[in-house]
Amino acid sequence: MLIDQPRAQKRLDTVTATTAPEPHPLSSRLYNIDLAPTKTEGRRWSGYSIFTLWANDVHSLGNYGFALGLFALGLGGWQILLALGIGSALLFVLLTISGYMGHKTGIPFPVMARIAFGVRGAQLASLIRGGVAIVWFGIQTFLASLVLRVLLIAVAPGLESMDQNSILGLSTLGWITFATLWLVQTIVVQHGMDMIRKYEAFAGPIILVTMAALAIWVVVEAGGSIAWSTPDHLTGGVMWREIFAGAALWVSIYATFVLNFCDFTRACKARSSIFKGNFWGIPINVLFFGVIVVAMAGGQFKINGQIVASPADIVHSIPNTFLLVIASLALLILTIAVNLMANFVAPIYALTNLFPKHLNFARAGLVSAVIGLVILPWNLYNSPVVINYFLGGLGALLGPLFGIIIADYWLIRRAKINVPELYTDEPSGAYHYRHGINPRAIAAFVPAAALSLLIAFTPALASLAAFAWFIGAGLGAMIYFMLADRKATFEDVSGESIAVASVH
Repeated sequence: MLIDQPRAQKRLDTVTATTAPEPHPLSSRLYNIDLAPTKTEGRRWSGYSIFTLWANDVHSLGNYGFALGLFALGLGGWQILLALGIGSALLFVLLTISGYMGHKTGIPFPVMARIAFGVRGAQLASLIRGGVAIVWFGIQTFLASLVLRVLLIAVAPGLESMDQNSILGLSTLGWITFATLWLVQTIVVQHGMDMIRKYEAFAGPIILVTMAALAIWVVVEAGGSIAWSTPDHLTGGVMWREIFAGAALWVSIYATFVLNFCDFTRACKARSSIFKGNFWGIPINVLFFGVIVVAMAGGQFKINGQIVASPADIVHSIPNTFLLVIASLALLILTIAVNLMANFVAPIYALTNLFPKHLNFARAGLVSAVIGLVILPWNLYNSPVVINYFLGGLGALLGPLFGIIIADYWLIRRAKINVPELYTDEPSGAYHYRHGINPRAIAAFVPAAALSLLIAFTPALASLAAFAWFIGAGLGAMIYFMLADRKATFEDVSGESIAVASVH
């Protein structure tokens, strides 16, 4: 079925030259208004929007758990800051070049993936990214519900009796708290990306102030000074390996975001918004994050010789009920903010891309939320098999996907994209390749993905595990660059008839 919509075609053909041939018709199997390029007048994300996105995500409880774990491994204060600094510098570069792609084309990740993988092959990339996110959406909502349960019991101790039974693996109070948070997130998403932007802008300052306050409270409790390392701190070559491994893992944590950052930057007002937002949100904000980590870990270790595993543990130890409630609410606001951007947007676009005739942003958001509920994520979280093999396996595939897409966009096509052709399934379309799939992209993906999985699950290769994302991304990019038909590609983007990717 083909779309005959003058409005839709006008939106896609803004920069097509007057000498251009008749454009291919849009396909309803590839196009709807949510997948279309964003218009200039509809872009509302500023540098502050991008900054608050990172202000929330960098300070997620999972990231604190990772960074505090570096202290437990034997890294001291300056080593942790160095590891995070190296990782954030690399991440700043990766996120900036990924973000520029979204701003220039105005398209979401599933459509971006069509450039390298083909209009049909792109489903592989978008479903892998969406699959990882949708499971983590449910798990993160469950983890947030644990915080809410502690908060409610602290305010009303009588509720503890509702936390003793089990219905499908969750107590009555657990179901109430999970359902409440699930509903809040679902309602926010029903109002679209702009509501997510507003929520992130609201949550960001709250999180920064709360985390700084918790760190100060710990240092004060420790008598105004901290332990800069544990007695078993690392030195020499082992120390440097852990520093670089920590930096690599910090980048790997954001393997999902570097892949689909265009979902957000497609709504940026200016290219400079991406650079400024990333600069303040990644290297500067991560330095602030690192200082808080060192203060929390070193302060708590000085207090009782224990290494704190999460800011939530500090919150739960606050003796004042009022302050505990305030801090717990801040953690809930944080977790919802992280979930919305990291684990909700990707599956929404993946599902919209899969069924564009039937799903829009709001409907796909509801479907994603329902899936995140029916999988009973608390049971998955308690299963090492699911976490290590399913989520770990899918995560290992993100590096090769990123390498192929980046190599295709920046190295092969040099950022010149025929955007209207991304929405047609005509066999002569620029991105139709062979039956809608680019066999060269698949040929590059398979060996890179196989090596990534081998590194992830082979004990003998455990020393390389921290660097698996870089190895997979580099190998995918290298193989694709060697296999790509550069002559045909440059013919695609040459001449006045091509709509270079500045469509709005």
